[in-house]
Amino acid sequence: MDHYVPKDQVTTLLDHGLFTSAQLLGGFLVSSSTGNSEASPQLKAESLVLLGDSFFKEKEYRRAIHTYKQALLHLKTILKPTATTSRSSLSASNRSSSPSSFNNSAINENEMEGIPSKAKTLQMSLMMGKLYRYTRHTRAAAACYKECLRQCPYIIEAIIALAELGLPAKDIISLFPQTPSRSARAPFDHLESSRWLQHYVEAQCCIASNDYKGGLELFSELLQRFPNNIHILLEMAKVEAIIGKIDEAIMNFEKVRSIDPYVVAYMDEYALLLKTKSDQSKLNKLVHDLLNIDPTRPEVFVALSVLWERKDDRGALSYAEKSIRIDERHVPGYIVKGNLLLSMNRPDAAAIAFRGAQDLRADLRSYQGLVRSYLALSKIKEALHAAREAMKAMPQSAKALKLVGDVHASSTTGREKAKKFYESALRLEPGYLGAALALAELHVMEGRNGDAVSLLERYLKDWADDSLHVKLAQVFAATNMLQDALLHYQAALRINPQNEAAKKGLERLEKQMKGVDPDAPEEDEENDVEDVDGDVEENELL
Repeated sequence: MDHYVPKDQVTTLLDHGLFTSAQLLGGFLVSSSTGNSEASPQLKAESLVLLGDSFFKEKEYRRAIHTYKQALLHLKTILKPTATTSRSSLSASNRSSSPSSFNNSAINENEMEGIPSKAKTLQMSLMMGKLYRYTRHTRAAAACYKECLRQCPYIIEAIIALAELGLPAKDIISLFPQTPSRSARAPFDHLESSRWLQHYVEAQCCIASNDYKGGLELFSELLQRFPNNIHILLEMAKVEAIIGKIDEAIMNFEKVRSIDPYVVAYMDEYALLLKTKSDQSKLNKLVHDLLNIDPTRPEVFVALSVLWERKDDRGALSYAEKSIRIDERHVPGYIVKGNLLLSMNRPDAAAIAFRGAQDLRADLRSYQGLVRSYLALSKIKEALHAAREAMKAMPQSAKALKLVGDVHASSTTGREKAKKFYESALRLEPGYLGAALALAELHVMEGRNGDAVSLLERYLKDWADDSLHVKLAQVFAATNMLQDALLHYQAALRINPQNEAAKKGLERLEKQMKGVDPDAPEEDEENDVEDVDGDVEENELL
């Protein structure tokens, strides 16, 4: 059975004070027993109690209560006190020094280094790994995380950290012990029946190396073995949000909330998607729920920032900044802050925010933000450098190719190059609307309105998207086909009544229908950029 999850390992992780890893492994244990029709109600209840204990130790009290109630439903009777007291027999030191309180710990680097290696507990090794990582001592951090996995392969926090530090999957898997460890209470000899853990390592390494497609495929396979696993669903939703699979990401976030309505992790990412869809009622409810669950989490303030953006940019910015003050390593806080600063015409400050996100975890959104910031500052070379870095980091990403195209499209001499990048992006991902819209815009800029219309109408057959209708309306308006433009603006507003581009387009159209030229497009002849070395590099990548 290749999806066996050892219950004793969750117990061991709890006993060692590794509550986050216990929570993640407990999730696999519960979803494994839930998906197994042969599992007894007693086993399911015991698994749920262990998961509930991990929530309790992490101070996620509402999730703990929700989980304990599920355990009671399986047993149909009140659990005896002995069923839970065995889980609470942690040492005083474990109770007081949870990894979640790491930022408040008075332990410093020198004190940690003075502890003999034999005396270091699993919890201490994990804490040292975090400390070294936060202070950018990458090699020392990796050594600590490796030591954790040599003793216990189920410390999932260490797996994720090593993947993010760039360690290949095979190197992480090679750390797993093949024989029981003396230092741990329970043996770690279940590896033969835990192939799923190796697939999990491979999935995390794919995501960390920006191979989003490969990571999603592996997570999807794991989800079949562990149905309704909240951690896997959240990881998939997060990646789908980054690569623009909005509907799939929303579906997974909603599934998570239906399984456990008290989840806070990644819910700020869900809020961003609801804003993209202009689903104000769901966004309002989400923020209301999060405030009731735990108003001290950074995700809550990012979600508040997203909600507040429509009313007041400054208020939204203060919420984003508060999320960073709560947790200075919370990447979505920097992304939201950067986008807000761009909308407030503060590209210098926006670039700093996006660089902050990149320092923590470089992903597509931080690259996109940097490119937009540099273009707004007319720093074309810097924008091109950032876009090429994205292309190198994500060679199979159509979004990265499109980003390089955007920089070239910003100057009149670069439009032919931009066209090649947009076309390459569409060959790599034919359904990528962003590249189709950008290519259509390029056709319009060069007077090929017919090409733009035929391209957009081809996509309109398969996608009922408001941005497609807006772009078509703009092209028709530019070619004086005002009635067609009106129809497409109206179609866009039927799909998304909050579409600002459609609203402004209708205003412009009214002027055109009265025979008034609303404005003339401005050609930016400046910022032409020549970069021979970069051109060679780009051609190789293409």
